[in-house]
Amino acid sequence: MLDAAVRNEKSLTGMGSPDTWSLGERDTVIAALDRAVARFPDRVLLDFAGKLYTYAEVDRLSNCMAHALQDLGLRQGQTLVSMLDNNIDAVVVWLAVNKLRAVSVPINTALRGEFLRHQIADANAALVVCEADYLERIAAVVAGAPAVKQILHRGEAAVPADLHVGVAPLDAHRGSDASSFADKPDPAELACLVYTSGTTGPSKGCMLSYNFMCNLARLQLRAGPATEKDVTITPLPLFHMNALCVGIISNILVGARVCVVPRFSVSNFWPEVERSGATIASILGGMGGLLSQAPDSDAARRCFGQIHTVRGNPFTEETKKIWRERFGAKQVGGNGYGLTEACVVTSLPGGEYAAPGSSGKRIADFDVRIVDELDRELPANTAGEIVVRPLRPDIMFMGYWRRPEDTVKLLRNLWFHTGDIGKFDEQGFFYFVDRKKDYLRRRGENISSFEMEAAFAAHPAIAEVAVHAVPSSKGEDDVKVTAVLHAGATLAHAELFRWSTDAVPYYALPRYIEFRDSLPKNPQGRVLKYLLRDEGKTAATWDLEETDIKVAKR
Repeated sequence: MLDAAVRNEKSLTGMGSPDTWSLGERDTVIAALDRAVARFPDRVLLDFAGKLYTYAEVDRLSNCMAHALQDLGLRQGQTLVSMLDNNIDAVVVWLAVNKLRAVSVPINTALRGEFLRHQIADANAALVVCEADYLERIAAVVAGAPAVKQILHRGEAAVPADLHVGVAPLDAHRGSDASSFADKPDPAELACLVYTSGTTGPSKGCMLSYNFMCNLARLQLRAGPATEKDVTITPLPLFHMNALCVGIISNILVGARVCVVPRFSVSNFWPEVERSGATIASILGGMGGLLSQAPDSDAARRCFGQIHTVRGNPFTEETKKIWRERFGAKQVGGNGYGLTEACVVTSLPGGEYAAPGSSGKRIADFDVRIVDELDRELPANTAGEIVVRPLRPDIMFMGYWRRPEDTVKLLRNLWFHTGDIGKFDEQGFFYFVDRKKDYLRRRGENISSFEMEAAFAAHPAIAEVAVHAVPSSKGEDDVKVTAVLHAGATLAHAELFRWSTDAVPYYALPRYIEFRDSLPKNPQGRVLKYLLRDEGKTAATWDLEETDIKVAKR
């Protein structure tokens, strides 16, 4: 039975009834860019450290690149993997791939080893575009990704002698044909693969349509309105959906400008806001917390009130208060819940009251319920699994790439089972409670315990290992490795940590390490990670923050 909060959603949110199936708005980033170029070709779209690119320039560069990639054999429906930093080429390559109606696969630049090999191999891409600095990493694993035939590197690179695939500078394949493509993608087509954390197995590629990405951009504009006069600043990486949809597509939709900075820096944030004239910040909640606690600066004082909207989650109520009072922001935090497969499914229109600790209300795009283990709907204020189904076509993921069984498994009773725990109150406000899946979140990144355990199990001294979360005072998770050594083996905690710097991405490096004689298990032999999480840091736990080891981002 549909509860009262859902039935009354129209009056509560002004977003319409969730009971009605409708076509909704349908769009693609290519169509949106075409419209913007026709209306204001000379308006600036992108700002990279003061290097400005107009809508027409971005269109021209991506047309030329698309023709060049076509000459290399890229065709409709085929995948291209990119491993690029925040720069103009990350945007141009993405748009060029989509102009060919091919599939963009941007991957995390921190990946290495098996993490990296798996995603390149799973994407089944013949073409890889990367920064020169990442060529060595890719070369080390490309033998395990047999579909790869050609790698284009951005910048000067020393090519390994034993690399048995074609390698060439990206500069040699930028193209010169700026003519547009008459064959346009349809909103329902596959546009992008975004890899999940792989909590119960290897990372899976979420298949996202053009309309999915544009719908996410529209929802963000609903939650934090913007006009063509706004400038959005973001340090978020362009391999994430947040930067692509919230940062780029939403601004194309309204004809605005985006300032993309190379990486997040507390000391450089306000100088970049001042230089760029930014009026909207698209960041993570943890970044907002760091900025709120940073020492005052002349640039921050001069920019008081310049940023009117701060997008991002999760923001504590205290952080929101500081941003309003100290920096003059009017709207702080996103008040929404979503995940890669369905994003976002609860939200609020900009400026509407949000109950403290909540993440908005159901929106008209999705039907969202809270159920027990038998998929029976639970009453208000009762926590259970969050299940979702779309009420518009092409606004939820299309399934997991080359994994139909995994897709069907999560669509029990034709509802997408998120694996997350949440609840609604009597007023229809949604509250995220916990993660049912066994994954961690740190520094804005989802971390697969499965892949982490596979990485640490490769150490010759380790017999068994469990990787799990320990709650952090900073609001996310700290990573702990609890391991059992082989009989007779000796291994220092710091030695294992230093070894891991070459085995896992920097954001996944463990803060805590503990060696035990055995791991707690159930009768079926499965490790009881909830016990390890509950114990957290014990007297026998090594803590990185109590050492003098310095970790550099790579």
